[in-house]
Amino acid sequence: MTAIADKTQTEILPSFVAGSWWAPEDPQKVTDVLDANTGQLMARVSTDGIDTAAVIEYGRTVGQKSLGELTIHERALKLKELALYLNSRIQELYDLSFATGATQRDHAFDVDGGIGTLFTFSGKGRRELPNSNVIVDGKVEPLSRDGSFIGEHIYQRIPGVAVQINAFNFPVWGMLEKFAPAFVAGVPTVVKPATPTGYVTEACVRMMLESGILPEGSLQLISGSARDLLDHLDYRDHVAFTGSAGTAETLRRHENVLTGGVRFTAETDSLNAAILGPDADKDSPEFEAFVKVVFQEMTVKAGQKCTAIRRVIVPEAMVEDVTAALTERLSAKVVLGDPRTEGTTMGALASKEQQSEVRKAVQTLVDAGGQVRLGGPDGSTGDADAEAGAFFAPTVLSFADARTPAVHEVEAFGPVTSVIGYTDVDDAVALAALGSGSLVATVATNDGATARAFAAGIGAHHGRVHFLNRQTAKTTTGHGAPVPVLVHGGPGRAGGGEELGGVRGVKHYMQRTAIQGSPDLLTAITGVWHQGAAANTVTREDVEAGTATHPFYKALDELRIGDQFASGLRTVTLEDITKFAEETGDMFYAHTDEEAAMANPFFPRRVAHGYLLVSWAAGLFVAPDPGPVLANYGLDDLRFITPVTYDDAIRVTLTAKRITPRVTDEYGEVAWDCQLHNQNDELVAQYDVLTLVAKTWPMPKTEQKA
Repeated sequence: MTAIADKTQTEILPSFVAGSWWAPEDPQKVTDVLDANTGQLMARVSTDGIDTAAVIEYGRTVGQKSLGELTIHERALKLKELALYLNSRIQELYDLSFATGATQRDHAFDVDGGIGTLFTFSGKGRRELPNSNVIVDGKVEPLSRDGSFIGEHIYQRIPGVAVQINAFNFPVWGMLEKFAPAFVAGVPTVVKPATPTGYVTEACVRMMLESGILPEGSLQLISGSARDLLDHLDYRDHVAFTGSAGTAETLRRHENVLTGGVRFTAETDSLNAAILGPDADKDSPEFEAFVKVVFQEMTVKAGQKCTAIRRVIVPEAMVEDVTAALTERLSAKVVLGDPRTEGTTMGALASKEQQSEVRKAVQTLVDAGGQVRLGGPDGSTGDADAEAGAFFAPTVLSFADARTPAVHEVEAFGPVTSVIGYTDVDDAVALAALGSGSLVATVATNDGATARAFAAGIGAHHGRVHFLNRQTAKTTTGHGAPVPVLVHGGPGRAGGGEELGGVRGVKHYMQRTAIQGSPDLLTAITGVWHQGAAANTVTREDVEAGTATHPFYKALDELRIGDQFASGLRTVTLEDITKFAEETGDMFYAHTDEEAAMANPFFPRRVAHGYLLVSWAAGLFVAPDPGPVLANYGLDDLRFITPVTYDDAIRVTLTAKRITPRVTDEYGEVAWDCQLHNQNDELVAQYDVLTLVAKTWPMPKTEQKA
């Protein structure tokens, strides 16, 4: 392959592979990509001669190595830096995206949405994941009586590449929403955008590379066809596809997916529904919010969204009211035209081919019995030039028979929706299910019982259910806007995949492995101390004698996993229990009424409050003088095991369990394993104490707090 320095040196839209920009020297197969609004040439696309095997190998070697040298937190921080950089050049992406038919409003969903996803995964990665490359999943499972053999689950990154094959409708968000979780996981990405809008993706990738933020090999781009891409993948790799159900099925049948173990997830077109609850009449806030959300989903990106509302399911008596309100709103607010022209509210479809496909689908729906209420296969586009540009007028159809098969099978991927009526909630649930699996459904209702019935009835048919009422009408993120913290995908026709969902999205690019061994070995593997593993134990007597350092006096540069403090015993008196009850107002009978406590099967007689024991435990292990432990910010997994009555005694063992330095701060988080035992060495309580600890002590003066 021949490297080139810049895309302006060739007519062909370049790819970025194996560390450099590349384009074919003498391509035989070239696709012209046009401005969706004007028909002017935007790019020429070809990948004749591209070495896809080398692309994959470069990712598996160079990309894996460079990403593996960073921790999860370090990679997450780079996402934030990248998001800030892209924000500084966001207007360039806007200006280019106009040519795809996107309006300024559409940019918020694609360009802004993509950059926002980077910010979200950066924050999630640093707040919710460890500053390492191993994620512990769930609790330890004891596998032997004496605790010498245990097991647990961990996540580690897959050793291959994350290949993303994207649709044309979101050239920025579609790429970044897959890139972000893969990058946090530590897996290099190969981007294969759809040809009609790939020039926008290429511009975004170019900016990302020019930022200098990305590790070498972590991102590659194939601008054009890559039909043999899956031929070079195996069980180490992950493919995330967005597009048509037909193409997804073809990819699923590839030998390397069927028998080679390639991880394959798909998010495909689906016939999403909006359902108006039976409690919503024409004058209700829910009716207004419902019409507004359908309007929005028809017009954002000119209806070219996998999450767009294709079926409007309403009570039979409300069909005419909903149809009238929707067509009136569309007629009044939609101005078709070039998005760069002032006053335009909806641009063209992405290409002339897409325009033709939508016309064909609408005609199929009309032939199946659809009554055109607005627009239609040949509907007027006003002043917009539907010959030069790929414009298509908003179209509303209604069907007398709600079970017309075409309504639930044919998707017109544009500003098109069909209105149908239902008789009762069960009927509405059945109609929604006829879509054979969808990404999202909206249910507009202010009735709790109705919401519960729909959740139970349609939940398993959808990846997401968006409930809309008067309380959420102004605050909702919308029907068709996937948010990074919630999963995006759906069963059946929707592809069966699941993307985003916060850290769930990161784990899609990781392997969950069950590990078994001794507490010492599992501590070494995970970086998390396990009960029974070696510990560096000191007592208060050791500290007072000056022969050892209390763990609370160790900054992160000294503190080690397994550093442990063991206290002496403190005896509980009846006066202690009574006084704590009086001072706190916690007069629960088990602490104040001897006879009632003894009648309870859990207590031998009056017992100490659990929170009294937790408070005493702190008194037994804290170091009194100022030191690197800056704050206690909570407890995790607190459990009271054995009741403590008066004349019993308790002691505490505190062990540094997990240490998480913060990349950008002069302190980190330390989780301490805390165990309370009584005088008989019975476990009384256990929990994790969460603290913020300075990286060094004394802290740098600029970081000290008053």
